[in-house]
Amino acid sequence: MSRDALVIGINIYDNILQLPPLRSPSENAEEVARMLEKYGNFSVRRLPCVKDVKSKSLKVCPSTSLKIKEVREALIQLFKPEGKNIPDTALLFFCGHGFRVSAGEIHDGYLAASNSDPRGEIMGISLKWLRELLQTSPVRQQIIWLDTCHAAELFNFDEAYPGDRGQAKDLCFIAASREFEKAYQETFARRGVLSGALLKGLEPATQPDREVSNLWLCHFIAETLKKEKAPQTPIFRNFGEPIILTRCSKPPEIADTTPDKVPVSVCPYRGLAYFDCNEQDHNFFYGRNALTDQLLEKVREGNFVAVLGASGSGKSSVVRAGLLYQLTLGQRLSGSEQWKIRIFQPGEHPLSSLEFVFTDNKAEFVSAKESLGKGAEGFAEFIEKTAGNGRLVIVADQFEEVFTLCKDNKERQQFFETLLGALKFAGNKICLILAMRSDFFGKCSEQEYAGLADWIQSHLVTVIPMTPEELKQAIVEPAKSAGRGIEPELVTQMIEDVKDSPGSLPLLQYALTELWKQRSSDCLKLADYVKLGGVKGTLSKRADEIYNSFSPEEQETAKRIFIELTRLGEGTEDTRRRVSKQSLITSQGSEELVSEVIRKLADEKLIVTSEDISPAGVRSAVVDVAHEALIRHWGLLRTWLNENRDDIRFHRRLYDAAVYWNEKERPEGLLWRSPDLDLLYKFYKRKQGEMKALEIEFLKKSVKAKKRADAEKEAVRQRELEQAKALAEEQQKRAEEQAEAAKKLESSLVKNYWFNAAIAMEGSDWLKAAHFSAKAGTKQRDDLQVKNYILNIQDHIGNCFMVYQIQHERESTERC
Repeated sequence: MSRDALVIGINIYDNILQLPPLRSPSENAEEVARMLEKYGNFSVRRLPCVKDVKSKSLKVCPSTSLKIKEVREALIQLFKPEGKNIPDTALLFFCGHGFRVSAGEIHDGYLAASNSDPRGEIMGISLKWLRELLQTSPVRQQIIWLDTCHAAELFNFDEAYPGDRGQAKDLCFIAASREFEKAYQETFARRGVLSGALLKGLEPATQPDREVSNLWLCHFIAETLKKEKAPQTPIFRNFGEPIILTRCSKPPEIADTTPDKVPVSVCPYRGLAYFDCNEQDHNFFYGRNALTDQLLEKVREGNFVAVLGASGSGKSSVVRAGLLYQLTLGQRLSGSEQWKIRIFQPGEHPLSSLEFVFTDNKAEFVSAKESLGKGAEGFAEFIEKTAGNGRLVIVADQFEEVFTLCKDNKERQQFFETLLGALKFAGNKICLILAMRSDFFGKCSEQEYAGLADWIQSHLVTVIPMTPEELKQAIVEPAKSAGRGIEPELVTQMIEDVKDSPGSLPLLQYALTELWKQRSSDCLKLADYVKLGGVKGTLSKRADEIYNSFSPEEQETAKRIFIELTRLGEGTEDTRRRVSKQSLITSQGSEELVSEVIRKLADEKLIVTSEDISPAGVRSAVVDVAHEALIRHWGLLRTWLNENRDDIRFHRRLYDAAVYWNEKERPEGLLWRSPDLDLLYKFYKRKQGEMKALEIEFLKKSVKAKKRADAEKEAVRQRELEQAKALAEEQQKRAEEQAEAAKKLESSLVKNYWFNAAIAMEGSDWLKAAHFSAKAGTKQRDDLQVKNYILNIQDHIGNCFMVYQIQHERESTERC
């Protein structure tokens, strides 16, 4: 493995008014060069260089100038050498003047050579140019140490992450000060502040394993300068795998008469659980270095990161054991060890969940609760106060719960406005990290949601499937860390089984966990893996074994628990559903039985239990599946879900309705009526034992309300019938009275006609008598009075009609 280093220390500068001479750079550079040659196996080139008269060896010359052209050519030769002799590792150490040039909002930093002129046209080595050189360099391991003013300007651009992201590069950058700071010398010493700490940290003999990595060196420098209260803040960036910088041979071991150490007994795999942000989990977390580096760079660049990937792709693990743990170490982002980290899952009431991540400090919790009530600006003020001189990192894991568990759209909208609004007001004091299943991104754009979809698209990191090499690391390295081996054939087979399955990491971890439990030697073997059923069969087989070990009552309870812990997908896959333990108690499942089954399932790592806090501050036990992989891959659970999907949906709707009715103090208007009540009664007949007490009470109250409503409806119907009958009788009576009145009127008219006819007859007015007789016609001739009239005029009636007819014909002729 070839390792080249370029060590530059410039004391002499031509423009002494702008860049006065220095006394320590050449000595600092020479000490670094010797350390790298002695302990780092580096081939070191020194600039400016002179041969020492006494030792006949080369050293950094304190009295020789160094031109810009020479530095540039040396840098190109180091990082982009001609031909095929490309070193595996290239290291640059520069000690001397540095300066910054600003033109409006554009800034660039420069490494000053002897002939640099900050106010002229001859500037120096542009850090922007250096960054581009590093990005296009074929060298796999790049190390840059700059003990100069404004050195962090190298990282002051969005594209500051050096190197091609598509290539596996290991990088270590250390700058003496921030882009706006000067670098200083140690008091009463001939060393720069950074160089002094760097040389102490590179000494491998002081380390337990007698070697120094880039990660440990950055940690040592940060802690050392903090203790010494240095006037400058070093900046460092580490990416990729750790780089061993220096090492020395171990002293002869003294015979140990104590018994052999017991091999590590803790399982290095995590089954269905995620790797968390702690030292033990981090020590067993492998295969995600490149993704962790990408996340670190996103955190460095801005205050929002959206981590999206398929269920089972390892989002939670890489965020917690990768990104967050590195932030707590402070070895990859300088100062991040002082940042405060808060992790929460949104749950049914996301704002309340966010409040309660601050419960470890009573005053902080009260302040958080008050500030969240004031919206985005209030929360931003709280963030600035809480972050202090660092940053407040808020991680919203399982972010899809905002859509799957939170039912109140108004509450959801308020949560988004508060959280995303705080990003604008708090600036770099906050870093918000979301981890969400990628199939829920469409939900983010269904409404405006304070610009959530745009935020995610602009700051997205996608968790892609592991490469075969990364899978190999995730399989082999944890076992090796725990003092165990693993057959190469097993590694090959496991990689083959999961390489085309994006969400298979939990299955892989679970299979490895079961292999670890059932190992018969110090080596995990392919034969045992085959017996377990492989990656895809191990989980399902083990879940079946646990279920079959239960009594019939326990099996029925377990079935109901797993169904309750599954949320049926609406255009998405089925997902986990966190529920309260109390809600699992039914008429057939007593609290004792439910508690016992939950305990057994939790002991087998199929479910997890925790505590939840309501908006009112009430704590309650909650239950959740260990991972959604169980929902996707346990055949028996899939059968239960598919056979009962309609009933499950109806039962969830019933539960939500009953809870809402109860929360609203049980108004009758929220009870069910037909046709829902008819469906509920049929459901009750089939699934009474699976119904909760509140649901049964909701049914009974609905039935009572229906009976009461039906009785009231019948009473109204009877009243209406009686009213209609009375109205009909009244109308009949009125009609009869009207008919009688009409009849009497008609009788009176007829009598009057005959009377007038009789009078006219007595006066021999035959025409008028004929007229009235015609009007009377034959009506009422049976009336006694009418009969008398007719008897009086019947002898003359013919004459009357004859006269009437003659008169009628005469009138007709006249009209013609």
